[in-house]
Amino acid sequence: MIESEEIEKAQDSWGRAVVGVGAAPSWEESHALAVQLVQEHYLTEGGTLLFCPTKASAGQFRSTLKDVVSYFVGRDPDHAEDKGFALEPWTSVRFENAGTVARGDVGIAMGNYFFGRADGTELKVEYSFVYIRGADGGLRIQLHHSALPYQH
Repeated sequence: MIESEEIEKAQDSWGRAVVGVGAAPSWEESHALAVQLVQEHYLTEGGTLLFCPTKASAGQFRSTLKDVVSYFVGRDPDHAEDKGFALEPWTSVRFENAGTVARGDVGIAMGNYFFGRADGTELKVEYSFVYIRGADGGLRIQLHHSALPYQH
């Protein structure tokens, strides 16, 4: 049974990992940390990951480790639009859940997350995550959809 508190811990861990990717001293180290981020936080086994990142339009749906890592750190010829979202670098990630649902082996969260910049401003992004329990017992994101809020 997935608990709401586990979802919040998974969100905190994900945010710290994203900040860590951008804080690495070289792209190679950022890439290694991005691989670790995806392996520890996403369900990539069996091709069942549904990932729709914030800043992608040509290849906006991703399902593999390689495709998700590309979004976070770029430099993948298969995804030329990827500039490396995690390389901003972000100083913090803060979640404001509109709600969470824990129903058996599935956890769902939706709301806004805020990516802190060095100048003190934040990028507000809408998200929906669906979590399931991985083979090691930890929560894994099976569905990740995020988008910039509608601009009038």
